[in-house]
Amino acid sequence: MGIVLFFILTFFNFPTTLLANDLMYLKHTCSNQKTFTPTNSAYQSNLHTLLTSLSSHAAATDFYNTTVAAGSETIYGLFICRGDVTNQTCQKCMAKATLEISSKCPYSKEAIIWYHQCMVRYSNRCFFSTVDEWPRHKFMNYSVTTNSTKEGSYGWLLANTLSEAVAEAANSGPQGTKKFATKNATLPGSEKQKVYTLVQCTHDLSSQDCNRCLSDIMSDIPLCCLGKDCGMVLYPSCSLMFGIDQFYRDIALARMHPAPSSRVPPQSSHSGKATLRLINIAMVPIVFLLMLFFANRIRRLNELRRYKAIFKENFGNESTTLESLQFDFAAIEAATNKFSDENLIGQGGFGEVYKGTLHDGREVAVKRLSKSSGQGAAEFKNEVLLIAKLQHRNLVALLGFCLQEDEKILVYEFVPNKSLDYFLFDPQKQRLLSWCERYKIIGGIAQAIQYLHEYSRLKIIHRDIKPSNVLLDDKMNPKISDFGMARMVAIDQEQGRTNRIVGTYGYMSPEYAMLGKFSEKSDIFSFGVLVLEIISGRKHSTSYQPYNVDGLLSYAWKQWRDGAPFQILHPSLSVSCSETEVMKCIQIGLLCVQENPDDRPLMAGVVSYLSNSSIELPLPREPAFFIHGGMEINKVAMELKFGHVAKSITTYSINEMSITESFPR
Repeated sequence: MGIVLFFILTFFNFPTTLLANDLMYLKHTCSNQKTFTPTNSAYQSNLHTLLTSLSSHAAATDFYNTTVAAGSETIYGLFICRGDVTNQTCQKCMAKATLEISSKCPYSKEAIIWYHQCMVRYSNRCFFSTVDEWPRHKFMNYSVTTNSTKEGSYGWLLANTLSEAVAEAANSGPQGTKKFATKNATLPGSEKQKVYTLVQCTHDLSSQDCNRCLSDIMSDIPLCCLGKDCGMVLYPSCSLMFGIDQFYRDIALARMHPAPSSRVPPQSSHSGKATLRLINIAMVPIVFLLMLFFANRIRRLNELRRYKAIFKENFGNESTTLESLQFDFAAIEAATNKFSDENLIGQGGFGEVYKGTLHDGREVAVKRLSKSSGQGAAEFKNEVLLIAKLQHRNLVALLGFCLQEDEKILVYEFVPNKSLDYFLFDPQKQRLLSWCERYKIIGGIAQAIQYLHEYSRLKIIHRDIKPSNVLLDDKMNPKISDFGMARMVAIDQEQGRTNRIVGTYGYMSPEYAMLGKFSEKSDIFSFGVLVLEIISGRKHSTSYQPYNVDGLLSYAWKQWRDGAPFQILHPSLSVSCSETEVMKCIQIGLLCVQENPDDRPLMAGVVSYLSNSSIELPLPREPAFFIHGGMEINKVAMELKFGHVAKSITTYSINEMSITESFPR
């Protein structure tokens, strides 16, 4: 179910002339959560352009949607006129509706207004081709009519006529064509009294989505209301109306089919038998609708039980505490425009990452695990359990997740400036990162790792610190992401050991890559590599290279040893940098990549070094050259084969996981 509006009318016994010619305001809704300030001239200007464009198209068509994007603001809008009104009435209705929505919702970024003849809607999120059913409103009313309309088969006849109208509207054409139908049928025992129905969907819906939207309206009408003389249900994506007085223009009489006479009981000269037959016929739709109601309830209860079983199976006792983070799959589908390629911002071995906009306006990054990937389930569970408990400004926030059938989806805050490697290693974009920003990024990453190691409830070893896992927000603040490989250990536990080596070669410490031993010093080694990459703009080797090719660690150590550390600094930074800060960061980087884990500083020490200029740093020892420095690759494979780790590795990488390729966000 999506966005549904049911609008209360104080009257519904409409004369045909009124509905055909006079404009009738129904209802409007403004978003109080998504607003702009009077000083936001960009949004106000775009909104004015949008409404003007919508109004100008009403003379030529009964449906139009468009997007206005200027500056940093984007607005999506559409209008639809009722399928039976004339172009002149549609134009008049649009002129009135656009004027009224501006005055009734002056500072709302999302609003909708209904007249009986037209609807106008706009939002700062894309809602085109999406079934929206909220907010919803309905009104059912008895009008002044004879009691004969309440007798017998009226409820059944109304339900049947509405169903026929829904089927005709949904199947009236492909996406982009009018989806509108009217139906009428003569009430039993009367030659003149009829029931009139009208249904309509926005043209951008597919036939399947139109049928779903109108079917949801039908299922939401209470049993009691099928005995009412008139009623109206309005959703943003579709609408339904019925009454015993004709309220629409007679433009489709040829398409209208009266109810088959065989379904209506014949009149009998014996009033007692006729009354009994009417009662029996009246019971048919009631029993049918009751059966439908209970079948639907049973189906939903079964779905809920099945979902809870899946949830419990994946998260065990943690499932209760994680319930508030659950997202409905339909909401995520709507946010990402059904996972459209236009919203794709990243792709890796575990699946894709999409940009999305939730109904409340929040921008999110949606990580959808591939259904064909057998590796993703454990990482999905690990990431939810870990990052849901973490809160730090330099960690990407997990907003929630979705676990429905074979769908496993993580929803994060959206970080707009892509990942750090996007800037570091691109010859053009690396010049955009000033030394001041690089120093701030180094400090932010250090604080995040210190939080993981020392201040979270359990010590967390990330195991995959690298530039592509550091995202940058709109102020270029770093946020560590991707906790699928992270491991929790007790606060007093010095190190752990694993049979499964995961991570990215080049950023893994030698003791982890060779023997599977991981500790906080493993993350510190990765941080050291990252610091040297930030300073130099040079990528550390992540695959085996010939011995005569120096890796970044070897190159940095040689320049330090020879008294020329500034040689590793990227040329674009030489003028604007602080020499003291650069020297400090080079020294910190080399301290973190020392071969002996005990020689590497704790992250608390690194944070102190960065924030306090009076602390004297120790001198670094030679880094770990566990391939380039003389430890042969065959020896690494031998350690893994005959040591505790019973896994073979390739010559080029010990990374068992696939490397994520990031696209621009």
